Amino acid sequence: MQKKIILDADLLDITISRLCQQLIENHTNFNDSVIIGMQPRGVFLAEMIHKKLEKDLKTKIPFGVLDTTFHRDDFRRRESPVKANETRVPFILEGKNVILVDDVLFTGRSVRAALDAMISFGRPAKVELLVLIDRKYNRDLPIAPDYVGKQVSTIASQKVLVELVAQGHKQNKIWLINKD
Repeated sequence: MQKKIILDADLLDITISRLCQQLIENHTNFNDSVIIGMQPRGVFLAEMIHKKLEKDLKTKIPFGVLDTTFHRDDFRRRESPVKANETRVPFILEGKNVILVDDVLFTGRSVRAALDAMISFGRPAKVELLVLIDRKYNRDLPIAPDYVGKQVSTIASQKVLVELVAQGHKQNKIWLINKD
């Protein structure tokens, strides 16, 4: 197995700062905007972005986490049952601009499931997708991110591994792994 670094800690900090600036340009004061992190791994990135935005803007921004387990189209196809994660959306999404955050966009199926899961909390005015890594050439569904940390050309046999301090790793690093 070969590992190649995509983003190291310094580059990740720069990338998150850039993503936050893009969000500020489009949402200004976040009066009608909310941030929702997708379980399990998108939550860590969403929390990083949320904290930075609140610090930079000196304002509170509604934040939630969303589990898509029971909305996935492969839920019943798995050999072992999948353990659901927490969903915590302590606000109504009706008429809000939702920034949906995930770490890696691969086939688009998790995002489709998230869109289904969000409807339980109201009908958003708009949903935007923010991803740290966009794996090009592997989409099963016509889903594209609005905000991208980095686009990576990958093949199906490769994997993107996100290691964040918030997940218990020593350093923030994003890897491209070739499975041999």
